[in-house]
Amino acid sequence: MKDIINKFKITSGEKFSLKDFDPAYSADLKKEDAEAILADLIQQAASLQSALYADNRYALLILFQAMDAAGKDGAISHTLSGLNPQGCEVYSFKQPSAEELDHDFLWRHYKALPEFGRIGVHNRSHYENVLVTKVHPELLLNERLPGLKSVKDAGKEFWQARYESIRSVEKHLYNNGTIIIKFFLNLSKGEQKERFLKRIDDPEKNWKFSAADIYEREFWDDYMKAYEKAIKETSTGQCPWYVIPADKKWFTRIAISTIILDTLKGLNLKYPVLPKEEKEKLEEAKKVLMEH
Repeated sequence: MKDIINKFKITSGEKFSLKDFDPAYSADLKKEDAEAILADLIQQAASLQSALYADNRYALLILFQAMDAAGKDGAISHTLSGLNPQGCEVYSFKQPSAEELDHDFLWRHYKALPEFGRIGVHNRSHYENVLVTKVHPELLLNERLPGLKSVKDAGKEFWQARYESIRSVEKHLYNNGTIIIKFFLNLSKGEQKERFLKRIDDPEKNWKFSAADIYEREFWDDYMKAYEKAIKETSTGQCPWYVIPADKKWFTRIAISTIILDTLKGLNLKYPVLPKEEKEKLEEAKKVLMEH
């Protein structure tokens, strides 16, 4: 499984190119084995989640970014299904509210960070501000930023400053105990088309489809450029990106769970060791319980 991690992990954007990543890749694994593999990965992660809570030195923040129909919701529900819900927080970020637009673009995401000992999942994240706004720069005008009177004012320096803000806050979080995993679910345009058609043809999935999905699909190439640029600019050794094949949902979930488990293992989590005085109190409590 280590090969899966290394194959998808981006720690430097210097040589990164999306064309080098196959959305249909599934290693040498077989779909019929996927359920058992995923169950084992989740079980191992669940035991480490307890240690994460008891250790209380780290928080784990998992970010999901993807095009529509890439399977973010399904990936989140399947990979976290065996974890203790009391130790997880999932936020799905939509269009910013009026209150959120009265703050900087990182504010609403920062205040949704997980506490130490907990796992936080952001379905879409602060990266929307260098993805959707990059493809539709007119949205930037809603932020009422100083010096930004028209979309023409959002030049190269503007975007470089925004990437720098993201890198800086992620470095700050890492240095203070919040470990960040960033997943880009790499869906092919052809597979997205098939999933959209299924949503239209299946009455039980009609609710998932929106005409806006077709509108955004027209900007596919622009989004791919925006994703590639964002990953290039914000991949670091401390806060890497993982470009996960998303055409086969069963493999997507295995890859995600593998990376989450490996990350938790890497924290060297330990249950607290009670001082001698506290252990003596436990023994006294045990005696009392045994006598009654």
